Amino acid sequence: MTTAVVLSLAALVLLCTLALLWSRWPVWLKGLLVLAVTAFYFYADDALHGIAGLPAREALPERFVLLAAVIEEPGAKSKGALYVWVNELKDGKPAAQPRAYRLPYQKDLHALLDEGMKKVRQGISQMGSTEPKTGPKGFSWLRPGSDEQNVKIRDLPVPQLPEK
Repeated sequence: MTTAVVLSLAALVLLCTLALLWSRWPVWLKGLLVLAVTAFYFYADDALHGIAGLPAREALPERFVLLAAVIEEPGAKSKGALYVWVNELKDGKPAAQPRAYRLPYQKDLHALLDEGMKKVRQGISQMGSTEPKTGPKGFSWLRPGSDEQNVKIRDLPVPQLPEK
């Protein structure tokens, strides 16, 4: 699939190059074409990362079932990251497909995920919940890291079966 997308983008660039070199369009229209193709490139790059199965850099869902976690500790060459594979809970039911998320490394979240994964390996399903971190009000978009979340993980309640 990615080969088809790459070939499509190459064909688009070729057509745009021909349009820029051989057309009699006004200069402003050629400049608009260059800007549009450049914007499309960044849009397609972002879309391909979502399609390719790479972890989302989005916030975790409000409620989820923890399936797996991989911890990349910070070192000399990397800042570290937490890769989490979860299944979102909507109306008490799991979503059709699980999703991978990439979270910035935090020592307390590392410990929480480590403990949760130990219980998952023992067969105790883990349910997580998130809520946005509270901080000073106003202009939150100016403060980096203001979109961080508080993550809590606990044992998934045992389903209650109806009586016969």
